[in-house]
Amino acid sequence: MLVAGILGSLVLCVQVAVALRPNGRLNRATPIAPIPEEALSEGPVVSRNGTQLPPYNTTYIFNQLIDHTNPSLGTFQQRYWHTYEWYETGPVILFTPGEANAQPYTGYLTNATINGQIAQQQSGATIVLEHRFYGLSNPVPNLSGKNLKLHTIQQAIDDLAYFAENVVLPMPNGAHLSPTDAPWILIGGSYSGALTSWTLVNKPDVFWAGYASSAVVEAILDYWGYFEPIRQFMPANCSADVEAVIAHVDEVFSGNDATAIQVLKDNWGLGEMTHLDDVAGCMFRNNLWDWQSLSPTSGPGATFFQFCDALEVKDGVNAPATGWGLDHALTAWGSFWNETYLDALCGGDDVVDCLGSYNPESAVYTDIALDNAGRSWTWIVCNEVGFLQEGPPEGVPAVVTRLVQPAYDIRQCVLMFSDVFASSADVPMAAGVANVNKQYTGWNVSVDRLFFANGQRDPWREATVSADGVDVASTNTQPIAIGDGFHCSDLLTSAGTVDQTVRAVQTEALSFMKTWLAEWEAPSKTSKREISEARHSRFFKNVAV
Repeated sequence: MLVAGILGSLVLCVQVAVALRPNGRLNRATPIAPIPEEALSEGPVVSRNGTQLPPYNTTYIFNQLIDHTNPSLGTFQQRYWHTYEWYETGPVILFTPGEANAQPYTGYLTNATINGQIAQQQSGATIVLEHRFYGLSNPVPNLSGKNLKLHTIQQAIDDLAYFAENVVLPMPNGAHLSPTDAPWILIGGSYSGALTSWTLVNKPDVFWAGYASSAVVEAILDYWGYFEPIRQFMPANCSADVEAVIAHVDEVFSGNDATAIQVLKDNWGLGEMTHLDDVAGCMFRNNLWDWQSLSPTSGPGATFFQFCDALEVKDGVNAPATGWGLDHALTAWGSFWNETYLDALCGGDDVVDCLGSYNPESAVYTDIALDNAGRSWTWIVCNEVGFLQEGPPEGVPAVVTRLVQPAYDIRQCVLMFSDVFASSADVPMAAGVANVNKQYTGWNVSVDRLFFANGQRDPWREATVSADGVDVASTNTQPIAIGDGFHCSDLLTSAGTVDQTVRAVQTEALSFMKTWLAEWEAPSKTSKREISEARHSRFFKNVAV
């Protein structure tokens, strides 16, 4: 069946929270693909041959297995969006945005993205599939910890394969476009880029090819490397002054001078906060997290650049590469927070309620309603991937505080899922990270026809195959292309129009897809019949469209 929907203009996704503050602000950056900036038409789509097709925002429902290890539990409704605007006899291109409500991502059906570029070049069809436990695709009535036991990476991988093998697409011959009838390409960015890699490792016979953008393939518990590309590529004067402020605040906060500590808290408008890890964590990480929302199309008015300008432009003069120094940076940073940033962050709410992490009654921890992407992602963080964005070890220049370490975030897992975890010792993060890297091979991935696309300025770069010090060879069967872009820049056509290095990545991907798809051959009739019989023997096969 289909559900009618209206989708207005798309805006660039800043980021999705791991845990949302009362004002909706993040307390941690999440590895997620951006939303295309272009507005989508809400009217009918016209195919190459002039056929009028449903609007891009038409919502379809697939009956997905609740538990792939126990089909007897039945199915839940999983939303997807689809168009065959360019389809002739080409591939089926499947994309999931990962940890978000998927409805704003229907731009990935179009040539505003690499998905649509491939479909247009290869005469294919495009699909956006909502990830289980996000948006309105939920097999449970709420997101309590006990209800999230089937929210795992493996179940998500199984969802992708089961969908490809069983969906009846709402298009001509849509019942005969399974991976045995047509080549399927799996595309993802960030976490869903990693999911693309992990799926091709785990299900090597389902998808013919994959495209993984900014794919965080290596789960990392203490992911202090998040801030390294930011430090490397932010303006030199800004990084110099930020490092000076960080060193000073960490020294003061680690001492016993209560007056000096209070002076620093008041400088940022955070005098009422009592937990210094909360103060240091929110003072410094929030401004650095704004880097993730940058793209090649970002202008000088982007929040991160406003922050650096506040520190480095004095009386119309830019600071030298060494910055203006500690005294000016302290005053300027405090003024930026008190005059503009803190209100944008908290919307006038009490700062303790907005930025504190110690209140177990906070709605951040107690809201178990569906369509809460921050809560759903936190479950994966606590159980399988880590990616805790903390201060660096000694000896590495720090643009964020060293006072925030993994114990700070693991404690929040207990507060959010108190029905499952009694203490930090119960949080299986370390074991989960090790298992993900073992099961899905992380940086050691080696599969056929998987294209990796990365950006030098991506804060998630250090979890990708392009991480510093990681020697993953680029080959004709598993190419790695890297441009000067930011997080998932190569997914967006607009980024390639303003940055030739991003366009070069997209062009290389299109070339490989053309080559790989030319190599695809349909299985023999006997083989197809055997596969079909096996598929039909499952407990529940089909889709309602």
